[in-house]
Amino acid sequence: MQPRDNTFVPLSNRYEGLTVYKVATCIYAITYYFAQTYLPKGDRTIDQMIQAARSGKQNIAEGMVDGDTSKEMQLKLLNTARGSMHELKVDYEDYLLTRGLEHWDLEDERSKQTRNYCKTHSDPKEYQEAVKQRNDETTANIALTLIHQYLPMIEGLIEREKRLFLENGGIKEELSAARRKHRGY
Repeated sequence: MQPRDNTFVPLSNRYEGLTVYKVATCIYAITYYFAQTYLPKGDRTIDQMIQAARSGKQNIAEGMVDGDTSKEMQLKLLNTARGSMHELKVDYEDYLLTRGLEHWDLEDERSKQTRNYCKTHSDPKEYQEAVKQRNDETTANIALTLIHQYLPMIEGLIEREKRLFLENGGIKEELSAARRKHRGY
């Protein structure tokens, strides 16, 4: 078996090291616990929140892998991830609103403390354990803090991938260049 030529249409799994993917994984872990713990059994919001959190993570993975051969598909999937997290953000905000719970202001000390923690912690297991010791209001605000960190990251990733496409082209240009090189042009 010949080794794979990774110079021609290089295949990668470059999503796993992305900070935005790690944050999305933490959001998913928190949301799964939150929805199963605080929403009444049979509530459709359980599945909606879990699926939105899952989509915000899974579409990064799929988009980055698909981007090896289709920048169009990559950008669509990354934008789907972005949209899913906006949906999840609204679900958490609605939860707090409809139950008369506090939505932490950006300048609230708890919000600042959570932001600082979230900047340097990206292990979903840590969040799963931490939220088990918190109430629903705090857990929702932790999730919202992470979502507010995620959104600029995913938007930055989308912009980066758009810029790379403009600078380097896509699979058609790569295929054409490889064919010309192979023919000696």
